[in-house]
Amino acid sequence: MSRSFEIVTFSLTSALMIITITTRKGNKTMFLQHEKRIEPSQEPLASLLSIVTFSWMDPLIWDGYKSPLEIGRVWNVLPKERSKVLLERYRLFKKTGQLTIHLIKFFSPDLLFQQIWAFIAAVFVFIPTLLLKAILEYVEDPLSVSRSTAWLYVVLLLVAGLISGAADGQALWRGRKICIQLRAVMVGEIYAKTLRRKAASAGDTEMSSSEKGHKRSFLDRLLGRNKKPAATQSKDSTKDKDKDKGDTQVNSGTIINLMSVDAFKVAEISAYWHFLLPTVPVQLVVAIFLLYRIMGWSALAGIAVMFGVLPLNVYFSNQFSAVQEQIMSATDARIHATNEVLQNVRIIKYFAWEDRFARNIDEKRWVEIKALRYRFVLWTVASIVWFGVPMVITASSFFLYTMVEKKPLYPSVAFTSLALFQLLRYPLDRLADMAAHVLESKVSIDRVEKFLNEEETGKYEQLAHVGKSGNEKIGIVNANFSWGSKDEGTNVENPAFRLINIDIDFKLGGLNVIAGPTGSGKTSVLMALLGEMTLLDGSVHLPGGYDRLSLKPGDDGLTDSVAYCAQQAWLVNDTIKQNILFASPYDEQRYQSVLSACALERDLEVFENGDETLVGEKGIVVSGGQKQRISLARALYCNARYVLLDDCLSAVDSHTAQHIFDHCINGPLMLHRTCILVTHNVALCVPEAKFVVVMNNGKIQIKGTPEKVIASGALGEDMQKSAGLSRPGTKAHSRATSVKDFEEDDRDKLKTDTAVPGDKKVREEVKDANTRTEEKATGSVDWQVVRLYLAAMGPWWFWIAILLGFSLENLSNAATNIWIRQWANSYHYESPQFAAQGMTFSSQSNNTADTVFWAPFKRIFPYASSSEASALSGGDDVSDGYYLGVYSVLSVLYMVICFVRLGWTFHGAIVASKKIHTMLLSAVLRAKFKFFDTTPLGQINNRFSKDLEAVDQEIAPVAAGVLQSLFQLVTIIILISVITPGFLIAGFFLTALYTGIGALYIRASRDLKRIESTLRSPLYQQFGETLSGVTTIRAYGDEKRFTTDNSQRVDTHNRPFIFLWGANRWLALRVDWAGALVSFFAATFVIINIGHVDAGAAGLSLTYALGFNENILWLVRLYAENEQNMNHMERIKKFLDVEQEAPAQIPETKPNASWPAEGAVEFVNYQTRYRPDLEPVLRNLSFKIKAQEKVGIVGRTGAGKSSLALAMFRGLEADQGKIVIDGVDIGTIGLQDLRENLTIVPQDPTLFTGTIRSNLDPFELFTDEEVFTALRRVHLIGPDSVISSHSSVIEDEEVDPLSRMRTNDSTVRDTTLPPSTADISAPAPTVMRRASISVPDELVLPAPAEISKTLTNTRENANVFHNLSSPVAESGTNLSQGQRQLLCLARALLKSPRVLLMDEATASIDYATDAKIQTTLRELKGSTIVTIAHRLQTIVDYDKVLVLEKGEVAEFDTPWDLIKKEDGIFRGMCEKSGDFEILLEMAEKARKSRQLVDV
Repeated sequence: MSRSFEIVTFSLTSALMIITITTRKGNKTMFLQHEKRIEPSQEPLASLLSIVTFSWMDPLIWDGYKSPLEIGRVWNVLPKERSKVLLERYRLFKKTGQLTIHLIKFFSPDLLFQQIWAFIAAVFVFIPTLLLKAILEYVEDPLSVSRSTAWLYVVLLLVAGLISGAADGQALWRGRKICIQLRAVMVGEIYAKTLRRKAASAGDTEMSSSEKGHKRSFLDRLLGRNKKPAATQSKDSTKDKDKDKGDTQVNSGTIINLMSVDAFKVAEISAYWHFLLPTVPVQLVVAIFLLYRIMGWSALAGIAVMFGVLPLNVYFSNQFSAVQEQIMSATDARIHATNEVLQNVRIIKYFAWEDRFARNIDEKRWVEIKALRYRFVLWTVASIVWFGVPMVITASSFFLYTMVEKKPLYPSVAFTSLALFQLLRYPLDRLADMAAHVLESKVSIDRVEKFLNEEETGKYEQLAHVGKSGNEKIGIVNANFSWGSKDEGTNVENPAFRLINIDIDFKLGGLNVIAGPTGSGKTSVLMALLGEMTLLDGSVHLPGGYDRLSLKPGDDGLTDSVAYCAQQAWLVNDTIKQNILFASPYDEQRYQSVLSACALERDLEVFENGDETLVGEKGIVVSGGQKQRISLARALYCNARYVLLDDCLSAVDSHTAQHIFDHCINGPLMLHRTCILVTHNVALCVPEAKFVVVMNNGKIQIKGTPEKVIASGALGEDMQKSAGLSRPGTKAHSRATSVKDFEEDDRDKLKTDTAVPGDKKVREEVKDANTRTEEKATGSVDWQVVRLYLAAMGPWWFWIAILLGFSLENLSNAATNIWIRQWANSYHYESPQFAAQGMTFSSQSNNTADTVFWAPFKRIFPYASSSEASALSGGDDVSDGYYLGVYSVLSVLYMVICFVRLGWTFHGAIVASKKIHTMLLSAVLRAKFKFFDTTPLGQINNRFSKDLEAVDQEIAPVAAGVLQSLFQLVTIIILISVITPGFLIAGFFLTALYTGIGALYIRASRDLKRIESTLRSPLYQQFGETLSGVTTIRAYGDEKRFTTDNSQRVDTHNRPFIFLWGANRWLALRVDWAGALVSFFAATFVIINIGHVDAGAAGLSLTYALGFNENILWLVRLYAENEQNMNHMERIKKFLDVEQEAPAQIPETKPNASWPAEGAVEFVNYQTRYRPDLEPVLRNLSFKIKAQEKVGIVGRTGAGKSSLALAMFRGLEADQGKIVIDGVDIGTIGLQDLRENLTIVPQDPTLFTGTIRSNLDPFELFTDEEVFTALRRVHLIGPDSVISSHSSVIEDEEVDPLSRMRTNDSTVRDTTLPPSTADISAPAPTVMRRASISVPDELVLPAPAEISKTLTNTRENANVFHNLSSPVAESGTNLSQGQRQLLCLARALLKSPRVLLMDEATASIDYATDAKIQTTLRELKGSTIVTIAHRLQTIVDYDKVLVLEKGEVAEFDTPWDLIKKEDGIFRGMCEKSGDFEILLEMAEKARKSRQLVDV
């Protein structure tokens, strides 16, 4: 009865247990959120068994096996793991101490949970080794325990493996959970800081975390301590504090690197943190204790060796950390240089600078390669320790055990101690490895912390008082501003541009105009209003610092917020419609009105998808004028009450500017809105304004009503004369004319050139060219990709040597273990009961379950006692010295082979890294223009950052690991099968099991990795967009929306990442458990073959069997990781295969060194198209430009103007016909020979980080005097200025203050300043030394004689162009747009070009300076100038004007002949411009001038 009761009780308990572990954990109601149709994770619904076994991943893995996964089928992350939720929690968490400590405290509950699992795994990992000892003792003496007990040991071997695998899997999974959360927090904080960083700085820096001249100990670096003496530390801290106050910021490349690499490294360490604590300490203590109990004091020799080499490991860790700092710093520099080249690739290709800039990048790459080589050398040398220490430990312990203590080395002792030494090696290796990774992460976290502690914008403090007083006011009150820091602003010698004594009260509800010469500070006034400049004193009044979407509209439908249109239009990578809406609610009527007012209707008709067309990064699909008008439409559509427009008319032609001014700036959509407009088009805008401010060198020259300002002459004499004449006629023309008919905007910059606007193929190309989603490969990695990397490492004989090295390495390793087996078997037993001596039980004792279970653990304790030696015999005739000597020789041979094999492998890796980077850089730089038009910069940067990092640091070690694991597995299978042939039967089924598990895993993981890689690009892209558009984002008050968008992108990227690791844990557990089955079957066949297998062979078989699961796990995991890493190569290869341009040089057709000697250009029946299946964009062009002629090119939308410019530089190749320059067909010569001898000044000014000189003469080909001559030609410095290439200090002279302000023909020009200081009205400059008396803040009376009454300012901005060493920030952000254009023009003139092509090169320059530059250009001798222009005044006095129509020559003659031609296209353009009389007068004057010359 009692037995039946026990059976029933057992059955019910078992049933309840099964129900408990197979039903969902907990009893709370679960809410699964389906966000945007994304299926939620199944983890919350999982049972305990499913959680332990990761079976909840089965549906996703099976889905990935059946068909390639796409992001839409990847589950969502848990709500508590989403970026927005985590950041809210993190920011509420009390900040304490360093960032490292703060993060550890924040994640401490998760880390604790991870460590509990790790502790369980660390303890259970030793149980199979103890069971191994018990089984070997049974093989040595079958009478020591009963056969049933031996079988229990075998079963326990399986159970222990299952528990250890499950615990280890949970610890690693918890680590990965922390990893995605930590990365979300760090990326979120870096992004938030990016939105708060200063808009511009005096200089950008590359971040380096190394402390030169000061090395800290391993522990100090780990804990972040500083061991400098107090005095030194105090001095350094003061120095650092002073440095921090400076205005240097990290550059964009470094910020992207912080997000992509540093944040990843810091997050990655959390996944393995449990190895450092508690796994390593627990395993060290347990292993040492067990070794002592088995081998006695002899074991301590091996342990002493292990701890003896620990300082060496620490040294290697320190070195790894140091070299990682070098690699990170070098990578920062390379990525920044590469990023700058990619951003400015058009000008680089136009100037044929590819090779020179490639060499510059290669120099930085060489520094990186040197650091990588040192890292691999270090790794190879350290391998002597890693591979050699186990051998030394074994030899030293066995020497003491056999030679000193005179004990026989039985198999149960030899192989158990070997297994324990191996287990002890893992924590010590992990300790060194983890210490290195922790130090690398500490380097990264310090870099991140340094960035997070950078100076932030003062916008929110400056504008915080606005709205509190209740008085509505927009303006600046008695304020001084600087582009430097606050401390630098008071430093007179600092070159940072300043606004001085600014006091402006803008008129509400109307148009306010800010005018002034180039570089006078007009944009700076807008930046000061927006709070972007450093406020030194005074106050700013403008609503700001609020979330735009949270503001409520007033009765007029407007909110107290700001809309801003930057001078350099900024667009996000989205549709045209979304760029205009910019998250505002959609209103169809308002939207259509905005399109009409901004003259965008015609543009949208050109696109197949209309306003749903995707515009690429920086608006790569649209022309400059279209970008500007989309940006303007965004400001107009927004319901902000205050609209700030920065020179939004410069990128459009005159009649489009007229339309925009009438219908947009002065139209009904501006009703009740305050508009502040910066413009050079004063004739158009000033008469209609309510308030005008004229800036001059950072000061207010005059302010007041339009009448007052015009009368003062500050806007020039022409403005005074034409103030009442041009507006009415202009207005009539613009209202009568359809913008659809005439538009001089450079819309033909569309990649299709829209020669036939209705062509469907053209439209499809636009659509296809602008897909934002990066393509993802499917299926296995193509063999060609693998072959590419293998070939980069070395030829066929290199790989034969590699395979030979792996074979010899495994054979030598197996030989050492086989030799130990021979050694152990050389002993004989005298007493079969030796192993049971001292035991509290024997094989005949009462084998209760408790006693049997604990038997293997109890058996280890008395084994090493000295009394045991008396029971042993047969060892006296064993030559322990001989066996030990041979073992030592085999060990040394193994170490040498390992060293050579590793060194050879890493040598190939370095060679591959160099080759692949060179190939990638060359392929990208030599790619056709359309590649850059259709590929977002984020995707290209991804190849040069994360993908290349994988090539440098991951592919070779992982691939070597695959081969190593494969060779070890083959060795294990052969050894076990030779010893116990029956294992082959079980091995067959186990192989099938492994194959099935691996196949399921590899397909899903490969797709998840590919998805994760492609989703990294949008994250990079958004960072890049934000860095370039941060001022616009802050102006609109859209920081919160962009932060939310960033959080969503992080979550989207985390989805494939976390489930990739979920699949990894799914695999690891199953491989661990299958490995436990291998150990189980190996032990089973040993027990079955008792009497036929000697103890040494059994020990060898079981030792290898215990290591089998780890080897198979690493084989499958590393194979999958290798496939994932090859995904990086796959993505790189895609870029290696992009369509390339023609050769740079063709020796057979290389032109003479003096070519072109004259500069004559002839198009002969020329025709070209963008793609073979598209219509030609230029048709049958035949015209000739004589040597030294000045020719203007104009035409309607899609006429082919920019296509013609592109054709001259062979951006487009000829279908038929040819272009001949000085008798040479340019289609037959190399591109470098062509482009080096032509010069172009593009519409978008392109500058590089560096100095004035490095931008003008990046390769130091010209003298300082030649550089200054170019600067004088473009009027950036005066003709008689006292200048220096090293200093900007100029002697002052006293001058009459009245003469300074005179507005007649003898107007004085301040030569210490850029053209900004020139009076706009001046027909020619009259030079004078710098005066100590400056321009007044306000002219009370317009009469020049009374101006001096209000002279108050004494501070002047220095002209940075007098010092060639003046810094130029990234993309020239510390210069105005006009100054950038002038600098680009100076760069072009420095080459003394025979053929100069100018594409809207003076669009952002004031009219007076433009006129002076045109005069300079006309005076250039020996240059043929071709100008594409919106401003007809620019080209109306040229020698010829070419009018293009639908890609054909419509008109080509002198401007005078064309303007007199009734119904002519050119005449029509002049009439629509509103300046017909002026143009006519200029054309006639030019005609007469040429006639005089001819006479």
